[in-house]
Amino acid sequence: MRLIQDAPHRFFHCRNPFKILFAKNKKHLSPKLLSLLNNFETNLTVSIRELIPKDENDIISVSWMNQAMESLCKSHKSIKTLVKNLELPISEDLEENLIYNYSDVSLKLLELCNAFTSELDRLNHGNLLLKFAFGKLETNNCAEEFQLSHLDSWNQHMVSKNPRIENCSAVLSGLVESMDHLSKKAKKKHSAKGKVLLRALYGVKVKTLYIFGVFAAAFSGSSKSLFYITVTKEMEELPWGQAFMELQNKINPVIKNTLLSERFTVIKDLEVVESGVKKLYTSIQEGLVPTWLVESLKKSVLELSERFDLVSKGTLSLSKIVISARDALFESLWTKYAEELGVIKPMIIIKSVKTCL
Repeated sequence: MRLIQDAPHRFFHCRNPFKILFAKNKKHLSPKLLSLLNNFETNLTVSIRELIPKDENDIISVSWMNQAMESLCKSHKSIKTLVKNLELPISEDLEENLIYNYSDVSLKLLELCNAFTSELDRLNHGNLLLKFAFGKLETNNCAEEFQLSHLDSWNQHMVSKNPRIENCSAVLSGLVESMDHLSKKAKKKHSAKGKVLLRALYGVKVKTLYIFGVFAAAFSGSSKSLFYITVTKEMEELPWGQAFMELQNKINPVIKNTLLSERFTVIKDLEVVESGVKKLYTSIQEGLVPTWLVESLKKSVLELSERFDLVSKGTLSLSKIVISARDALFESLWTKYAEELGVIKPMIIIKSVKTCL
């Protein structure tokens, strides 16, 4: 039986330092900044609410995973747009911190994206093994043992471990530490622009961390990476706080119950294929393979391959967006120093940034 960890993951080990960034401070923002923040958080709230499954059968489907990855792409694009609209710079202390913090965060996000892409490729290879088995069945000129050996190969491949996925838990823990580090800087007084940017980054990071944890749990078959993020009193005042709580309260129990049941996988579409393979295996042993069974399984495998491809493309898109957003942030900071101090300091900054990449 798989180990289920029920302890909630908290981002902050002490009193929440983001308290200074929350609702009661909105009144200190200019109309322009207030509009930017309200629009950003409204869109974030809608995007989170759209991910709340309406039916338990959607937890966790590959279609939901694709929707979640597309939603993350939109949220990370919105950060890039916000950076542009805020017309940085903001403050030297926060700028310096963002360079190192966002470099660290973006590298971890890219590492997770690469791990997910690797696992999707591995799962799709399993689909290729099944397609090969279908071809042998259709020729009808090979022994029962040979037919069964192809299905055994698929099963052995599917239960094998992907080292990159096994490492996701450690990478996600590193993301939590990065959020803790950024939150410590929130204790300091910042400009209105700085507060808006920190608050926006916080929301997107919470959403990203949770969804990546769901992906890692689904791919690994372990709850080790599944986060239950405690929403503080201050977080409840955020426009997206309630929607986020509903999202994780809907998904987490289903995933944990599935893992406790020792079913083949958390991913619904893959479970359908596994069930079909079991039936096919039994039919071959009995010497009678119904055409409808093979055709139904072939259809499920084809649909699964297409959906995996969509998630893989979405993951690649997210990687590109993260890199682009990071570049936009660095470019904004570089421009400031280029204008104020000439080319010497910008070159030092760029060199410092590169050491983080």
